[in-house]
Amino acid sequence: MDTLLLVAFMAATGAVAGLIAGLLGIGGGVVIVPALYFVFEHLGYGSDKLMQVCVATSGGTIIFNSIRSLTMHNRRGAVDWALLKRWGPGIAIGAIFGVLGAASLRSASLSLLFGCIGMTLGLYMLLGRAEWRIAERLPNAWLASLYGTVIGFFSAMMGIGGGSFGVPAMTLHGMPVQRAVATSSGLGLLISLAAVSGFLVSGWNVVNLPPFTAGYINLPALGLIVAVSTLTVPLGVRLAHYLPAAMLKRIFAVVISVMAFKMLMNGLAAA
Repeated sequence: MDTLLLVAFMAATGAVAGLIAGLLGIGGGVVIVPALYFVFEHLGYGSDKLMQVCVATSGGTIIFNSIRSLTMHNRRGAVDWALLKRWGPGIAIGAIFGVLGAASLRSASLSLLFGCIGMTLGLYMLLGRAEWRIAERLPNAWLASLYGTVIGFFSAMMGIGGGSFGVPAMTLHGMPVQRAVATSSGLGLLISLAAVSGFLVSGWNVVNLPPFTAGYINLPALGLIVAVSTLTVPLGVRLAHYLPAAMLKRIFAVVISVMAFKMLMNGLAAA
């Protein structure tokens, strides 16, 4: 019964993650990482690299959710493909370095990092104002590469897709939030493809991980979450094009803040 409840919890996580992926363009990782940590810890897997398994598995699910979300947003003409081309190389490079950084940390340290950065993002989206701008247009090629590298690095390290950092970066440069959400699905796909490759290699010989884990990616959790989340991505995409921009920001902020606070407490308890 306990195992069935955990499977049901994981399936519910996948449903919420898919909804968030379509609605906010963040791949659902902000929900998946804490949920995986809870399930694996409850099952008794206390490896010092447990957080890496959660981050890597989350990255794997984001590949599938991002493809579905990007396809549906593109049908509505909302994706900025020119931006994806400019930011793409930096995104991939940053993601690889993010994987190397995550693999070198203890699980507790990665939890603390996840919590601190996640709460900072959530507070920005909650307290930020629509009129706040760094510039009125997107950055040039050199600065775009720098943006992409930074976004790729922290997103891969946290397993949360590109929207968590990409949406604020784009809206601070004058892009409407709905277009930023749609485009961030592409960022999440680029980040996750690079990150998952890195996690497969860096975790291949690590021991004491949950069963059926390839590299740092747990295959049963990946399959279950993807199977459910792909069903709810379309609903999230439809909502993203009907809900007001201010409401999208508040939803984004609350989801990130709550989950990040939980991981911060876990990290502090284990430190």
